[in-house]
Amino acid sequence: MTLNLGNNSLSNLAPGAFHGLQHLQVLNLSQNSLHSLESRLFHSLPQLRELDLSSNNISHLPTSLGQRWENLTIFAVQQNQLRQLDRVFLESMPSVKLLFLKDNLWKCNCHLLGLKLWLEKFLYKGGIMDSVICASPDTWKGKDLLKIPYELYQPCPFPVGLEASQLGSTHWAVPGPPKSHSTEERDHSECELKPKPRPANLRHALATVIITGVVCGIVCLMMLVATIYGCTYAAITAQYNGGPLDQTNEPAKAEGKELCDSSPA
Repeated sequence: MTLNLGNNSLSNLAPGAFHGLQHLQVLNLSQNSLHSLESRLFHSLPQLRELDLSSNNISHLPTSLGQRWENLTIFAVQQNQLRQLDRVFLESMPSVKLLFLKDNLWKCNCHLLGLKLWLEKFLYKGGIMDSVICASPDTWKGKDLLKIPYELYQPCPFPVGLEASQLGSTHWAVPGPPKSHSTEERDHSECELKPKPRPANLRHALATVIITGVVCGIVCLMMLVATIYGCTYAAITAQYNGGPLDQTNEPAKAEGKELCDSSPA
């Protein structure tokens, strides 16, 4: 069963708009003027397999919107005004195979890390998607969310109420003094992605290693040549100095032999 409501200039949908359509499998709401969706809008569609919300002005998707979407295999929300997408919302679609998210106003800060982790797992399992291109901050504008390294994500500050509950407190945290504008800007900057320091040029490093090796080789070769030259020079000098001494000793040996022969027996 298919329902095509695309290109109808719809700007709002009543909570019970799809009540009684339990067997609806394909719903097309693309190319309308929807700004928001009621959290229980699709709860009466347990058999829904394809949902197209593309080309609207949707800026937020409630976490509970996808309740009972066990059969949904195709979800399209490209060309909207989304800045964030909760991981819990995506986990309500365990059977999804095709996901279309491009051309939104994705804000690539710490709040989008959950989406990045879920998408990597989704692709690893064989899912198919288009892309999530960052629209802000300026540091990552135009970059693919999945290609931004993990180490560039700074931890998000906990809300005061959530932090108190995690510590086991049964009371609300006492609100502190109102933050100044500079403090709010600092907290916001801590949540933004920090640019990664530029690594050293690999070619320059290799060139330095090669040049150093060549210089050391030349020095060692020169030392070897000098050693060989010194040894050769010493041998020649020793041989030259030893020749005349042998010649002068020969007449003395002959004269001594004659004296021994002339002596009486």
